[in-house]
Amino acid sequence: MRPATAIIVKDVIIELRNKESLSSMLMFGLMVLIVFNFAFGRSADIVAIAPGVLWIAFSFAAILGLNRSLAVELDNECLQGLLLAPLNRGDLYLGKVASNFVFITISELVILVPFVLFYNQNFDSKILWIMGVTAVATLGIAAIGTILSTISANTRMREVMLPVLQIPLIVPVIICAVEATMLILSGEREGISFWFSLLGGFSIVYLTTSYLIFEYAVEE
Repeated sequence: MRPATAIIVKDVIIELRNKESLSSMLMFGLMVLIVFNFAFGRSADIVAIAPGVLWIAFSFAAILGLNRSLAVELDNECLQGLLLAPLNRGDLYLGKVASNFVFITISELVILVPFVLFYNQNFDSKILWIMGVTAVATLGIAAIGTILSTISANTRMREVMLPVLQIPLIVPVIICAVEATMLILSGEREGISFWFSLLGGFSIVYLTTSYLIFEYAVEE
């Protein structure tokens, strides 16, 4: 078994046992949808509101999950054991990114169901387009979130430090995702390729840069 795959399997098994990350992500995401649904439920301009609400739920739920990403490894010095294991630091990073991507994606798929119901959408091709945008955006969020959770894990106020560090950096990803989602919900297809390409560019840059500096971040 490849090291990155072994890390993914380990994280999945741990999450299946305690269900801490997924349960907190789902509860927070659903709460955001419910609150905004009551606040804007009677608004006529649903298309203008819905993309922002959806990505607020996605992004903050992701931050909750990423907060637990490296915190779990710090328990009983598990991170030190991984660093002493015969595996490349890049494999460790890619494994953590992949496991974070899986957990965030699962929570997003569950959150997407009540979003469709609350905001009078249909389960049609629009949802498939939104899922495609979500996959690319989630890769960027997981890529930068993993390196930032590594940096903030050893700080005293890591629960506060990760949002402070991550929110400014994922703003470009969220803006691209919101704009693409708005075009999808409004039925326009012309500008989607631009925002989708820009979104993919940010995700690739975040993934590549974080991969290169992870070795130095984890040693600190």
